[in-house]
Amino acid sequence: IGSSILNIDKKTTHSVTHDRGSSLHTGRNQYNRIQSIVFETAYNTNENLLICAPTGAGKTNIAMLTVLHEIRQHLQPGGVIKKDEFKIVYVAPMKALAAEMTNYFSKRLEPLGVTVKELTGDMQLSKGEILRTQMLVTTPEKWDVVTRKSVGDVALTQIVRLLILDEVHLLHEDRGPVLESLVARTIRQVESTQSMIRILGLSATLPNYLDVASFLHVNPYIGLFFFDSRFRPVPLGQTFVGIKTNNKVNKTYRNHTKLDQINIMLLGVFLSQVMVFVHARNATVKTAMGLSEIRSRNKQMKGLFPDGFGIHHAGMLRSDRNLMESMFSKGYLKVLVCTATLAWGVNLPAHAVIIKGTQIYDAKRGSVVDLGILDVMQIFGRAGRPQFDKYGEGTIITTHDKLSHYLTLLTQQNPIESQFLDSLADNLNAEVALGTVTNVDEAVKWLSYTYLYVRMRANPLVYGINHKMDPGLELHRRELVMESSRKLDKARMIRFEERTGYLACTDLGRTASHFYIKYNTIEVQSLPTEVRDEEMEELEQMLCNYCELHAAGGVENGYGKVNILLQTYIGRGEVDSFSLISDLSYVAQNAARIMRALFEIALRKRWPAMTYRLLTLCKVIDKRLWGFAHPLRQFPNLSHVVLNRLEEKKLSHMLHHVNIGLTVKQCVHQIPAITMEANIQPITRTVLRVRLVITPDFRWNDQVHGSVGEPWWLWVEDPLNDHIYHSEYFLLQKKQPQHVVFTIPIFEPLPSQYYIKAVSDRWLGAEAICIINFQNLILPERHPPHTELLDLQPLPVTALGNPEYESLYKFTHFNPIQTQIFHTLYHTDTNVLLGAPTGSGKTIAAEMAMFRVFNKYPSAKVVYIAPLKALVRERIEDWKIRIEEKLGRKVVELTGDVTPDMRAIAQADLIVTTPEKWDGVSRSWQNRSYVQKVAILIIDEIHLLGEDRGPVLEVIVSRTNFISSHTSKSVRVVGLSTALANARDLADWLGIGQVGLFNFRPSVRPVPLEVHIHGFPGQHYCPRMASMNKPTFQAIRSHSPAKPVLIFVSSRRQTRLTALDLIAYLATEDNPKQWLHQDEREDIIATVRDSNLKLTLAFGIGMHHAGLHERDRKTVEELFVNCKIQVLIATSTLAWGVNFPAHLVVVKGTEYYDGKSRRYVDYPITDVLQMMGRAGRPQFDDQGKAVILVQDIKKDFYKKFLYEPFPVESSLLAVLSDHLNAEIAAGTISSKQDAMDYITWTYFFRRLVMNPSYYNLEDVSHKSINKFLSSLVEKSLRELECSYCMEIKEVCLCVCLCVCLCVSYANDAEEYAELPVRHNEDQLNSQLAQQLPLQVNPHSFDSAHTKTHLLLQAHFSHAPVPCSDYTTDTKTVLDNAIRVCQAMLDVAANEGWLVTAISICNLVQMIVQGRWLDDSAFLTLPHFQQHHLYLFRYSMKHEAVIHSLHLLSENIEKYVLYILSDGHDRWTCLVLQ
Repeated sequence: IGSSILNIDKKTTHSVTHDRGSSLHTGRNQYNRIQSIVFETAYNTNENLLICAPTGAGKTNIAMLTVLHEIRQHLQPGGVIKKDEFKIVYVAPMKALAAEMTNYFSKRLEPLGVTVKELTGDMQLSKGEILRTQMLVTTPEKWDVVTRKSVGDVALTQIVRLLILDEVHLLHEDRGPVLESLVARTIRQVESTQSMIRILGLSATLPNYLDVASFLHVNPYIGLFFFDSRFRPVPLGQTFVGIKTNNKVNKTYRNHTKLDQINIMLLGVFLSQVMVFVHARNATVKTAMGLSEIRSRNKQMKGLFPDGFGIHHAGMLRSDRNLMESMFSKGYLKVLVCTATLAWGVNLPAHAVIIKGTQIYDAKRGSVVDLGILDVMQIFGRAGRPQFDKYGEGTIITTHDKLSHYLTLLTQQNPIESQFLDSLADNLNAEVALGTVTNVDEAVKWLSYTYLYVRMRANPLVYGINHKMDPGLELHRRELVMESSRKLDKARMIRFEERTGYLACTDLGRTASHFYIKYNTIEVQSLPTEVRDEEMEELEQMLCNYCELHAAGGVENGYGKVNILLQTYIGRGEVDSFSLISDLSYVAQNAARIMRALFEIALRKRWPAMTYRLLTLCKVIDKRLWGFAHPLRQFPNLSHVVLNRLEEKKLSHMLHHVNIGLTVKQCVHQIPAITMEANIQPITRTVLRVRLVITPDFRWNDQVHGSVGEPWWLWVEDPLNDHIYHSEYFLLQKKQPQHVVFTIPIFEPLPSQYYIKAVSDRWLGAEAICIINFQNLILPERHPPHTELLDLQPLPVTALGNPEYESLYKFTHFNPIQTQIFHTLYHTDTNVLLGAPTGSGKTIAAEMAMFRVFNKYPSAKVVYIAPLKALVRERIEDWKIRIEEKLGRKVVELTGDVTPDMRAIAQADLIVTTPEKWDGVSRSWQNRSYVQKVAILIIDEIHLLGEDRGPVLEVIVSRTNFISSHTSKSVRVVGLSTALANARDLADWLGIGQVGLFNFRPSVRPVPLEVHIHGFPGQHYCPRMASMNKPTFQAIRSHSPAKPVLIFVSSRRQTRLTALDLIAYLATEDNPKQWLHQDEREDIIATVRDSNLKLTLAFGIGMHHAGLHERDRKTVEELFVNCKIQVLIATSTLAWGVNFPAHLVVVKGTEYYDGKSRRYVDYPITDVLQMMGRAGRPQFDDQGKAVILVQDIKKDFYKKFLYEPFPVESSLLAVLSDHLNAEIAAGTISSKQDAMDYITWTYFFRRLVMNPSYYNLEDVSHKSINKFLSSLVEKSLRELECSYCMEIKEVCLCVCLCVCLCVSYANDAEEYAELPVRHNEDQLNSQLAQQLPLQVNPHSFDSAHTKTHLLLQAHFSHAPVPCSDYTTDTKTVLDNAIRVCQAMLDVAANEGWLVTAISICNLVQMIVQGRWLDDSAFLTLPHFQQHHLYLFRYSMKHEAVIHSLHLLSENIEKYVLYILSDGHDRWTCLVLQ
């Protein structure tokens, strides 16, 4: 290939491109030969590339061509670059080279506004900085760490579009396995996500370049370019000098021999510049001085050399290094003696380079090793200056026995081999922790992407393989994987089941992967263990001067040396010896990482004392400050003098200096401190819920604390048992107090106390302790046993004794639960509480109770209350056909969306409604006869008493009982719920004796349920959700490969992201459309509006959420019910709304974003149970499967309550004032005693007695309870009085004001606080505000009230909203708006405020019509638009108007003709309007 390229004439070189790329090649008009040959492929295609060319051939410019090609692909019309669509990653082998490349690309790409940043161990970037950066220059190890984390940087790796690997020939060195794992991970990502990531490999000339090309997935006919040494811009003469010595010859003699050799070479090139490379900092000075002395004895050169020497190494000050570089580049220095770092870090060429010796100290091994060939080639690359020299000279002086080694390597006689086997276990652990490898088969496939696989196939004998027996190496790869898996399993880094081949990550393995800890803890063992004689004296001095703690082992042992070095680093001590400087640097680099790993291990092991000490040590190493030092030493703006005085407590000296005193005061106030307030609530006798309020108690400064938040660790420890029961990481925000809610176990006998400890992750001395005292804790009463399911003969439907009723059911017999409750529901009028798992047929139980009313009380009404409008809609659709059409009974829907007239309600036999709507209707029960005609109240999902909407249910039942007692006509109450722990309390409250209580176990399901719970690490929600996608796919494959699957997620965005990830995993399968079970699919998919849904349906995956168009939603439901698509991804509301049973249910995450508190909160446990209840189809399955994916710290909680029933507590306390207000308005309560009596009717009162500590009641004596209730009533009435809702007369009668009536009706506008402001919607609100006429506060775009304001404006302006979510939100806002306005109008009228009343009337009209008040009245007519208005100007004659009618649509033409035909007066009237 090389010879054919040489025939290309130099005239064929490409001129530099004349587009935006031309500005990036300043000072150049043409590319060199190599760049010209590569240009077409690099700049105009997306092909992977491997460029093998000598050092100095201009490979960096080829990298620039690929960068420009990538940028060009994201160029919009008008020259705007879409910077958020792509990331470019340049992987350089050394940090010094990474810094040089960052500078190079930054300068070149600056004209395009593309940001280039370095991301290495030295240069950390924040999440925000990474997002704002388009090109990252990094090292292999750093990029490996970033990509091997399944949480945190997922979004970053998904938008990488170009990966440039410099010095690919590293593959045969110790760090080669890192490159192999990077490339394998990248190519697997390309295949699994079907996204384009281009790979560019840059390398020196390689013997087996075809193997490397195959490994990088480069097309050898298009993307492989090989140039041998003839293409070097300046030809290089290479000289190899071997010095023969025996062991007896001393070191000094060998050194003099090398100096003499250098001297001879310098004589040959004395008019040119020479660089002499040595391998220790102190050797630079010694060599320069030795050469100078030799030269001084040379009479001819005596005047030339004494001042012509320079030295250069990393230990010098930067200013001195820059001076040397400048002097050498300008030619003032002739000889520069330097270390190898100069070859990497600074592009400083010379005519000749000399490598003096090939022995280099390696801190990692703690001993001397041979200089790597990579370094030799890089140093030789500095020989020859293209501007001045026609050739360069490179000389290597080594020992005679190493001569052949370097000769072979430099002439590329041996192919480069893979070193991957040495670190196979570590890389396999990383892939298992990442989630990309979950079984042996996947691991075998993963190995096929490595360079090891390429070389094993090309050269099997080197790896000891019989190629003929196993041509695809399938068996050998499996053997390698099995061996590594067993090793990792033994070390408890993974869980390996040999029978199934299943691989699962453990906490230890995940920690090892994230912190780059090797399988055999190689980092710990390979810290310098050799203590050399010359180091002993200095180590002794360091031990005396800098070590604050006892160094076990002393200076004689390796581990003692590490201890001394680490303490010296923390104490900021000075080190002289070169080897100790290297060792110190190495210890410092690794100590922080290893310490963090140990901290995480201790935290996972739940050891409180060790966790605290290790976290403190982590901070000590990070800050280089001892834990007992003064905390103000963490502030760089305080001088040492001030800090020393502070430690000596000489404050009086400083107080005289005003400025210092003020600075110290500011720093003291900026040290992070928090206050914690804990509230504990016993849920059961073994579980406590802790509500923790964390308030910042320091002065926030963005420069000191950052703008994002301060990271803290929080854990609950039991001091007696030395155990952590709960731990979590949280970010302390500067704006508001933090609310943390978690559960912890409690044991009997009760311990005296637990500690909640909060420790800052960054600041020494920043910590807080909150003590949880159990002395006054009263545990709830033990729960009574469940109702046993009797072994009865299934009851036939003929037991109903009515053919009409029997015809409603397709089955012949009731199930066991329905059989057991039939008599009580159908033949008696007793109140009933039925607790049974979801899917037990509770709706049919409700129908039995209805039939009882239809039979016995034909003129009475049935009220069915369902918690959600979606559930009401589902019941209406079903009962409109079965009960209205078939039985002739009138069914009416009564919700916020549908409000029928009074006549329809009065004639209805069955009213299906929501709690809030029935609460509003029944408040005025005295004036509404149909409320008094209700014979039965059926409350579905009555266990929701414990949730936010529970108080409304409490009030409804209490009021029903109150109405019954006043009308002497009993109303039957039937409560339907999941299995409950404390059903007896609920039954007592409902007035149910032993006869009407049926509370079956959670396990009593028509279809048994198998539940799997998996925990996932990570503090951040979105990356954690992303890490759950592969396990979701695996769950479908293993539990339900061909049966229907329901996946519940928390948001609409998650439905889309989950679906797209599942499609990516399907793409790697043999049959990507295996979940689609229909042929004629195109017709159905074509009717779908949503583009994302159209894509997912083609793969048999449906999406279901409120943001979809109604028709799309119906299409998805129909496809799923008819098993045309196998997978449905839905938001959690579907669990309640539509009854879609599936074989497998996956609950992907148990949190949702709460717009009001602006944080992620947990689903109520009832919601999770409801979702699980959808698993198992009675008609088809003999078993259902549920997979619950949760955050790892919540796993224990869900383990307990998904198998045990959950107790229901009351939520009335938080909203007691609102409900007292409503009853005062209704006239039910007129005195404080009435209020006390009213509370005793509630479920809250029942639970207060049974679980007093939950409600902060310390004692259950009559006196304490009376006092507690009395204070509650006093507080609530005082709040109402302060809000002008009521006034308290001297005779203690509460007289209701008109405001009370209005507010009780309107619930004040606080309901808008519940409007969700989702992630990044503050930016959408900002954009929307710019299109609307009225300004809003620009600092409140994340406020629910501001969003409400903007949506109303958009409604009036008919402005387009940013997304479908906003359309749904607008509907929510409008639902509440009329109600709130009507309340405001009543208040204004009552107060006699005329202008206000008229303004509110105008606002109501605007809301109803969706127009501004000053808009033309014509715009309120259908089909009229702004551009039609000119036709109706008063100045236009009738004929002109009629002549213009052909411009209008047919509908509008009819309107206008109607107006004109009605006479001139009407026309004039309208125009005037």
